[in-house]
Amino acid sequence: MENLKQVTKKLQKAVAEAIQQYTMIEDGDKIMVCLSGGKDSYTLLNLLLYFQKVAPISFDLIAVNLDQKQPNFPEEVLPSYLENLGVDYKIIEKNTYKIVMEKTPEGKTTCSLCSRLRRGTLYEAAKDLGCNKIALGHHRNDILETFFLNFFFAGKLETMPPKFKNDAGDLEVLRPLSFCKESDIEMYSNFMDFPIIPCNLCGSQENLQRKKVKQMITNWETDFPDRNSIMMNALQNVFPSHLLDKDLYDFDNLESKIKETTMVD
Repeated sequence: MENLKQVTKKLQKAVAEAIQQYTMIEDGDKIMVCLSGGKDSYTLLNLLLYFQKVAPISFDLIAVNLDQKQPNFPEEVLPSYLENLGVDYKIIEKNTYKIVMEKTPEGKTTCSLCSRLRRGTLYEAAKDLGCNKIALGHHRNDILETFFLNFFFAGKLETMPPKFKNDAGDLEVLRPLSFCKESDIEMYSNFMDFPIIPCNLCGSQENLQRKKVKQMITNWETDFPDRNSIMMNALQNVFPSHLLDKDLYDFDNLESKIKETTMVD
């Protein structure tokens, strides 16, 4: 059984690798850390606070939570936690829960609309707060699950990139936990005893395709240990000439092309 020191070191190493490999943080950045109240975002904030102290550059952090007015949401939890931590923060109140419930047909999942509304609100908040970057708490498992969701159900090879620009091109969105295992994050969160706030929207949907993909990946990892690491390496080791996308590779002249795309999560 790993202790807190061991799992903390593993997470710090993984985040440092992601920050360095994808040039995520630069001197003078002001980064909005999106805090949902889940284990991933609490871990993200703690790790970024650590790197803010030890990094040879100077950058600012502000934690932001979007209170979507979900029923029984404990409004006092995050302000109390952040004040005790001594972190700059802002709570944004917007009743996206009502919109999602009204617009989503019965039996359909709420995730897509909820994500779009939340993303737009957070982008506006970042600009209002003078931030040039946003940090999200997606981790390695999220990236792998999204790849297979797109592969099996959307017919495309795409996943969550560690770093991208929003559609307007005025904000960079970062995923510093991209190389972190969910199991390590969960262990760290348990050690730290974060005041977890469950999501009453997503958590109540038992038939999500993402849950099925998560279970599939979990089963693979059980049967073939370290399979997740191999799959993650594959996403960083792409050969366009050995795929079938004519926009990425010119099969007439047998040479690569540059494809301009806007990455979205």
